Amino acid sequence: MGLMERVLTMVFGGQSNVVRDTVEVFRENAEAGAVRNAHVQGQAMTQFGTEFMVERRGGFDRFMDGLNRLPRPALALGTLGLFVSAMVAPLWFSERMQGIALVPEPLWWLLGVIVSFYFGARHQVKAQEFQREITDTIIRVPQVLNNIQEIRKMAADSVAAADTGPDATLAATAVKSEGNAALEAWQRSRA
Repeated sequence: MGLMERVLTMVFGGQSNVVRDTVEVFRENAEAGAVRNAHVQGQAMTQFGTEFMVERRGGFDRFMDGLNRLPRPALALGTLGLFVSAMVAPLWFSERMQGIALVPEPLWWLLGVIVSFYFGARHQVKAQEFQREITDTIIRVPQVLNNIQEIRKMAADSVAAADTGPDATLAATAVKSEGNAALEAWQRSRA
C-alpha cells in the first residue's frame, strides 16, 4: 500500500503533477488559455472604450457623416427609378440594360465586395453608437429613479403632501380662509 501511494503521489499529487506537466507540453492548458483570452479581450474593450469616449466631431466629420448617408437612399431611389423608367420608356431602359450586360463578371464581384464592406462598416459604426447611447442611458438610471421617488412624494395621497415645512408665510396662506361664493349666496338669500 505504501509503494502504490508513493507512486500515485509522484504521478498525480505532491507539488507537481507529472501527467499534467507532460500533457501541457503538447496541449495548452484550457483554463489558463481562457484567462489569457479574457485578459486580452478586456484590454481590447478598454482601448475601444477610450477611443470613442470623447466626442470630437468637427465640421469635416459632420460633412463626411452626411456624405456617408447618401448611398443607401441613392441606391433605393435609383432602383425605384429604374422600375419607373422601364414602364415609361422601355426602349431607353432596354438600351441601358444592354450596356450593363457588357460589364465583365469580375467587376460585378468587385462592386459586390465594395458595397458589402461599405454597408458592413456602416452597420458596425451604428451598432457602436447605439451601444454608447445605451450606456449613457443606463448611467442616468439612478438619477431617474431618484426623480421618480421625489415626484411620488409630491402626490396628494402621500403623507405630509401639504406640509408647508418651516415657511411661516406659506403656512399662514394655507390656513387663510377665502370666501365661499355658494355659502355667501345662500346667506344672502336667507336674509
